[in-house]
Amino acid sequence: MKKKVFASDFDGTLYFYKADVKLPPENVDKIREYQEAGHLFGLCTGRQVGGLTPFITGFVDPDFFITSSGANILGKGYTPIRKLGVDRDVADAIVREMNPKGFRLTLDVEGDICVFAEMDYPGKYYVITGVDDCPPGLIHQVSIHTESLEDAAHYAAYINEKYGDKVEAFQNVIEIDIAPRGCSKGKGVEFLREYMREKYGDITLYGIGDSINDLPLLEASDVSYTFPYAPEIVQQKATKVVPIIVDALEDSMND
Repeated sequence: MKKKVFASDFDGTLYFYKADVKLPPENVDKIREYQEAGHLFGLCTGRQVGGLTPFITGFVDPDFFITSSGANILGKGYTPIRKLGVDRDVADAIVREMNPKGFRLTLDVEGDICVFAEMDYPGKYYVITGVDDCPPGLIHQVSIHTESLEDAAHYAAYINEKYGDKVEAFQNVIEIDIAPRGCSKGKGVEFLREYMREKYGDITLYGIGDSINDLPLLEASDVSYTFPYAPEIVQQKATKVVPIIVDALEDSMND
């Protein structure tokens, strides 16, 4: 029987940062049940590692992490599998151009969060003034928090047009995630599929997400899921529309 591997988006799928109950206990319980049944569960997200650890530690213990839109892939216990980086000169040019517009910028440097102002955050982060004073290591991703869907769409398209030979910008609601060229959530799970084949043989890959930047993940999965609140194009691309992730995990186990 093929090994079942389930790759889940984080925000709006598993974790709801604006809700009173951000990580629903029924989600946690079903993930544990899924893993105890011998299947593999992991995260496929635009977040950096440091954007996950404060919220999942002690609750969810993923078998793998596809972070920063596929630029930083890790195994269980955060063991490195593959690392890719944005060219520092390109990252610097984007930061210098976007920072004066008043958007909130975040850099993923070797899984650590780098920001340009102090913030109320429960995990580790660095305050920087620019790329030059980032910690050493690969810049896996540059993220821009805009003020509207229109801004996010506009500047994602602009960055792809101007810097598209070096990076790929993905709109995630009002966020823009800028990863190295050739990276996406879909490319991340495609790489993971080949990596898992070496250990388990052929696998069945399940994917779930709620936003435009999850389309590559859904398209690369054998079976894909989304929600009634996802954009219409995401619902059209998914194999199945489910109320919550618990239903998708149950469907996967029964598949």
